[in-house]
Amino acid sequence: MSERARVSTGIDGLDEILRGGLFRERAYMVTGGAGTGKTIVGLHFLTAGVDAGEDALFVAFEEDPEDIRRDAEGLGFDTDGIDFLDLSPGAERFVSEQSYDVFEPDVVEGDDVAARIVDAVEAHEPDRVFVDPLTHLQYLTPDEYQFRQEVSGFVQYLTDQSATVLFSGQKALEGERHTLEYLCDGSIHLDHAAKGRTVEVTKFRGSDSLSGAHTMRISDGGIAVFTKLLPDTHQPRERSGTLPSGVDELDDLLHGGIERSTVTVISGSSGVGKTTTAAQFATEAAARGERALFYLFEETPDTFHRRSSSIGLPVADLEASGDLVVEAVEPLSISPDEFAHRVRREVETADAEFVVIDGISGYRLSIRGEEDDLVRELHALGRYLKRTGVTVVFIDDLDSVTGSFEPTSTHISYLADNILFLRYLEVSGELHKAVGVLKKRTGDFERTLREFEITGAGIRVGDPLTGLRGVLSGAPDWGDDHPFGEDGAGGDPSSDSTE
Repeated sequence: MSERARVSTGIDGLDEILRGGLFRERAYMVTGGAGTGKTIVGLHFLTAGVDAGEDALFVAFEEDPEDIRRDAEGLGFDTDGIDFLDLSPGAERFVSEQSYDVFEPDVVEGDDVAARIVDAVEAHEPDRVFVDPLTHLQYLTPDEYQFRQEVSGFVQYLTDQSATVLFSGQKALEGERHTLEYLCDGSIHLDHAAKGRTVEVTKFRGSDSLSGAHTMRISDGGIAVFTKLLPDTHQPRERSGTLPSGVDELDDLLHGGIERSTVTVISGSSGVGKTTTAAQFATEAAARGERALFYLFEETPDTFHRRSSSIGLPVADLEASGDLVVEAVEPLSISPDEFAHRVRREVETADAEFVVIDGISGYRLSIRGEEDDLVRELHALGRYLKRTGVTVVFIDDLDSVTGSFEPTSTHISYLADNILFLRYLEVSGELHKAVGVLKKRTGDFERTLREFEITGAGIRVGDPLTGLRGVLSGAPDWGDDHPFGEDGAGGDPSSDSTE
């Protein structure tokens, strides 16, 4: 059986949801409340047709075409190739002496509207038609039954003329919406949700589509749709081997490093060194020529650059070579779908191999939902990256400085192939740091804790802390030997120990 011909909606993400676009010579509807972007979807649909060499007709029931053109130009649309049929009410209707009473508009106007539409279709022979809104016809018919008959006949007429039809409907009029949804071949619903604008395909005859509500953004370029990340729909890619950090003692803890195509969680309290540790892995990967991405949800690039430079990490040089990308993400201005789309673009078009998300607390703000939503989104992102052969690091910030040990703050331990934790210790009234490995799913690891410092020369990992008991409590007891030196304070007291 041959593949049926499709037409693009003019919105890449929406075409992806529709598995390639709309079917040719069928009728579809787009619904939503005021300001959700229905007319903009129609403009995308028509201009995509013009770009493909097709004839396009805009049937305007509510807005004056000149206003539509001005608004469209403000969003970057070129409407020169679109024909407009103006059926909008003009000011003269309001002041006309021949005003209608409440029972007559359908009798007086219905035939005239139908005749004007037929004349326009015969004159322009459009390949695509957008009717905005079709629900206006309800006001020209006396009851629901006749409205249904009128719409059915109108849609059938247009598709019989070899046109692909898209019409808009008002969300507020639920009876109309269900009537139109029944008559059309597919329905696209626009909405405002907690996480921002969304688009959902609620019906699509003859084809599968991506289910659920997907994020949508309206900007100066029109509409962009960011589909929900479905990891198992992406082609798997195998990458094997071990990625060392470049710090010998840290690699000893990990028995060589972290394996490719795995998820690593680096957890610890604020300022303990999580970001620096992730940067050590990322710059080491980038120095080997493996494209690395570092997404900052909680820090500015300027601060990150200054701190990295102060301990000898060559972030600026690796950015200049293109092997490392450092990008700040404002969590309150981006949805998980949009962020996942950004990551996908780097992985699928620029062959990124190493991704750091710094950190989970900032990423949580972009979810704007329940804790379960956070775990679900992280699971999808991590699974996708692993499936495509990318090594990913999530940085998890713990609330406690010392006290009872928590491996992660958000119950995401099961998502991690590796958990590397950093810990503050109180020793003789001073704060010190330790590093350890809690989990390594794909290999063995050293089951001791080691002293951890960040100095002007970079990360320093010391010997195993075998002389202390109760290290995970944050307030260890002394054994016979003092691992931090005779005075209980190891390392260079002037070293930079900020994260």
